[in-house]
Amino acid sequence: MMLKELRDEVYEANMDLPKHGLVVFTWGNASGVDRERGLFVIKPSGVSYDELTPQNLVVVDFDGNKVEGELNPSSDTATHAVLYKTWEDIGGVVHTHSSNAVSWAQAGRSIPCYGTTHADYFYGDVPCMRGLTAGEIREAYELNTGKVILEGFEGVDHIAHPGCLVRNHGPFSWGKDAAAAVYHAVVIEEVAKMALHTEQLAHASGRAIDDCLAPQYLLDKHYMRKHGPNAYYGQGK
Repeated sequence: MMLKELRDEVYEANMDLPKHGLVVFTWGNASGVDRERGLFVIKPSGVSYDELTPQNLVVVDFDGNKVEGELNPSSDTATHAVLYKTWEDIGGVVHTHSSNAVSWAQAGRSIPCYGTTHADYFYGDVPCMRGLTAGEIREAYELNTGKVILEGFEGVDHIAHPGCLVRNHGPFSWGKDAAAAVYHAVVIEEVAKMALHTEQLAHASGRAIDDCLAPQYLLDKHYMRKHGPNAYYGQGK
């Protein structure tokens, strides 16, 4: 069986999705890539997490073709594939339908940065992509979902913004490996919840939403202390 170590990593990443409350039933998937072989491992489509094993994960290439596995890969495989193919510096991708993040996606809104929790991981908004057209959905829905993400990130640093929302759909996240992509999916759901509560409280108190935005100097400080060239958060790199 191919890619045993990667299978184990991707299995753990997928199992972390229900563990962190990001998925119910089969509403999510995680994948991880082997750059040297040009392959990635992804959850099989429609398989419950109770039935998931490292062995029944599916190996596919960057064109979404199945290379190894008895089951069909995730229906979102083409989205993962186009992101791996284009962004050579990512090693894991996650998609969920976590409720707070989906709420912002259904509203067609990016998640604004209202405070330091958000600024620690995203250097600005969690951006919301445009919705797909009827033609894009008919033509190649999952592939075009990935293309819409790439379009929305033109001129935007996808490492400084390690995830996004797709309008009327939900969150996608990525990172150096599958575990990092899960981490960013958790962050998106948490800041989505915090931002929603912030706006509700601001509205209840008669405060303008724009007055709640984190100032740029605070965003700079918190993001750069973790991710900048002179980062000092934690115990060293």
